[in-house]
Amino acid sequence: MRFASLGSGSRGNATLVEASGTRVLIDCGFSVRETERRLARLGVSAERLSAILVTHEHGDHINGVGALARRHDIPVWLTAGTFAARRLGDVARCRVFSSHASFALEDVQVYPYPVPHDAREPCQFVFSDGQRRLGVLTDTGCATPHIAEQLAGCHALLLECNHERTLLDNGVYPPALKRRVGGDLGHLSNAQAAELLARLDTSRLTQLVAAHLSEKHNTPALARGALAEALDCDAGWVGVATQDAGLDWREV
Repeated sequence: MRFASLGSGSRGNATLVEASGTRVLIDCGFSVRETERRLARLGVSAERLSAILVTHEHGDHINGVGALARRHDIPVWLTAGTFAARRLGDVARCRVFSSHASFALEDVQVYPYPVPHDAREPCQFVFSDGQRRLGVLTDTGCATPHIAEQLAGCHALLLECNHERTLLDNGVYPPALKRRVGGDLGHLSNAQAAELLARLDTSRLTQLVAAHLSEKHNTPALARGALAEALDCDAGWVGVATQDAGLDWREV
């Protein structure tokens, strides 16, 4: 199993997970043309996607989902709450799942789990090919015990490090937006991500990637440093999924 990022941040998100012949796209916040360009950069064509999984209805995660699904006849999987937001348009193959029940997508077993975020029914995912587990967590305002339980023992983690708290507090956002981003239904700070990581069983961890970094209120160096300190490892070992370059393939 391997994974890659097409791009991660407030201007658009999409993550690719592959096992054997199964290719699952998590979210699509880019236009169809831009998504196809970024997929090509990873050596994948859109018509080879097995499914699109949607975490929630915010535009940087869902704006391109409906158009991409229609153009290439890709099934879309999402929670009932996200479906009720009606952000997809007319999609022929729409599948609703429970965020408390696992399901199979060909060679990949998907374990969704709910997260606290300011959306209708947001969720994140753990993926398994039967031997390895990849945990994905972004767009959550705090790390609940249930989140920690889901991510324990993973072989790879893609973990939100949205902001450095002091940079957010002194940044350009208006006060209401600062409260939203930094609140319990917003996004994880570097310190919160590091605290979660320190609580997890990381004995099997071979890949760690920081994701969804704010371009205004964080830096790759700060995110890497926070996660590296939690693991007591070299900061250079921690990967970063960026907004423009994404992240090249990582083997789990």
